[in-house]
Amino acid sequence: MSKSTIEYSQIKAMLAIAKASFRSMIRNPSAVVFSLAFPLIFIIVFGFIKGTSIRLDVGIDSTCDTSNTIYNEFSSLPNVDLVKDKSSSEMLNLLHKGRMDGVLKINRNEKDNTLVVEIITSKASREKGMFVKSILSSLIDKQNLGHLRELTSGKDPGSINTKESSPIAELRESDVPGREYKMIDFILPGQLGFSILSAGVFGTAFIFFSFRQTLVLKRFFATPIKRTYIILGETLSRLVFQLTGSLIIILLGKYFFGFTLIHGWITLIQMLLLSAVGLIIFMGFGFVISGIAKSESVIPPLANVITLPQFLLSGTFFPIDAFPPWLQHIGNVLPLTYLNDALRKIAFEGADLTSISQHLLILVAWGILIYFAAIRFFKWE
Repeated sequence: MSKSTIEYSQIKAMLAIAKASFRSMIRNPSAVVFSLAFPLIFIIVFGFIKGTSIRLDVGIDSTCDTSNTIYNEFSSLPNVDLVKDKSSSEMLNLLHKGRMDGVLKINRNEKDNTLVVEIITSKASREKGMFVKSILSSLIDKQNLGHLRELTSGKDPGSINTKESSPIAELRESDVPGREYKMIDFILPGQLGFSILSAGVFGTAFIFFSFRQTLVLKRFFATPIKRTYIILGETLSRLVFQLTGSLIIILLGKYFFGFTLIHGWITLIQMLLLSAVGLIIFMGFGFVISGIAKSESVIPPLANVITLPQFLLSGTFFPIDAFPPWLQHIGNVLPLTYLNDALRKIAFEGADLTSISQHLLILVAWGILIYFAAIRFFKWE
């Protein structure tokens, strides 16, 4: 059989492109730095930090007495955010997952005008829970001292109106079981998202612009390979490269810093699958940039316009709700926000891919939008 009669294999050609592209990425210092080195540096730095933010999320039970001094002083503290729009079961669920630091309930005993301050905390947020208890204990001691001063001020005890004076208060503490939510459990998924976004945007933009400028794409057209398989080959190489980096990041966090993989290898596989989805979507941004860039020097500014707001506002380094409301609105429309949050839910809360369907739908919607733009702007020559 002559060579001319041998059928051209698109799959083999695609795998050859993927293999060559993978080798070029390994040899490219910037690809290694953005995809692996930077995230690992941040994970190592934050992994050794054991402290947590002093911002406290405290649920207020629906039966809580809010007409007393202790509640008023506690609610006025600048680092305390009160949650009132959840049911008791929802608050306990959030407490168990480490997404709430305590649930407060204050009852007044009308017979002797005493206050019973109940606080429920969880091991999932142990350090912040202890901080909540410390604040309440301090406020109670302050009120009880004031009551004692009234009694010893020399006034006739019968003249003291116990209804108007500061009542004696006592603190009752209880704990619910929960996994400890460590700083690495927040930081690592954010750095994983950082790595995926960098690889998808910067890597794709530079490689396809270079292919076009160096006439590599034009040489591809001289072969029987179809354009679809060129894209698939590049995508496959980036998936292998990035998922290898993601695996290293997750395992380093797990075995060196105690990162929580709630269901072990099942959780790991789900995180890698979600990482693959994120990479494919973020590659669309790279295709758009490579299409509209007039020169290679234009690519970094364009890529930074897309990546920098997401690095800062998508919960990569800090929780989104730590920002002012107007910044939260911006963060809540960015695709990296949903990737980061979904990774955290899978790793720590044990959510599966069906449980994060809303996150996936938003990511897919972004994917449809950006690939529509990529088709419009991407250039082969």
